[in-house]
Amino acid sequence: MRQHWTDPAAIEAEIARIRSLPLDALRRRWRVMFGRTPPAALSKDLLGRMMACRLQEQAFGSLDRESLRFLDGLARHGGAPRRQLKPGTVLVRDYHGQRHTVTVAPDGFNWQGTTYPSLSAIARAITGTAWSGPRFFALARGNGTPPAHGPHKTWARAGRNCPATGIEQGIAAFANLLTGVTPKQ
Repeated sequence: MRQHWTDPAAIEAEIARIRSLPLDALRRRWRVMFGRTPPAALSKDLLGRMMACRLQEQAFGSLDRESLRFLDGLARHGGAPRRQLKPGTVLVRDYHGQRHTVTVAPDGFNWQGTTYPSLSAIARAITGTAWSGPRFFALARGNGTPPAHGPHKTWARAGRNCPATGIEQGIAAFANLLTGVTPKQ
């Protein structure tokens, strides 16, 4: 690593220079920096940001393993990597003074003698309202309390079945660069 890459002022100056490059020059610089052709869908702004990140990474170090794992999950599935529950795992939740026990099965989740396809279906059966099963059973972040009134509202977000926007494509491309993952075509 050359000496000038450890100087924050030199890095800032190089980033400013990258941002000022026209798109064709930016794409040529990308090829030199990453050793491959830049993704065609990325805008000039996103190319510049990703190159700036690479410069900072070379100077100050890379992301930690957990951050790389998170980005890999975003690139592969549109979200953080999911925790897989092994068959036989027992989940217990007390709700309105009643204890509910769910056993993970190879084909779903068993609750009160019935197999359900998801924890969310069980949470709905218990609460009578739409509710994230992983959150209800404290497997996901949240306060673990169902909504007080009416159905729980959820917001749709781009996922596996939704076309990715430009920024989502950029995030996926950047995560792929950091993790070395080549997406399936």
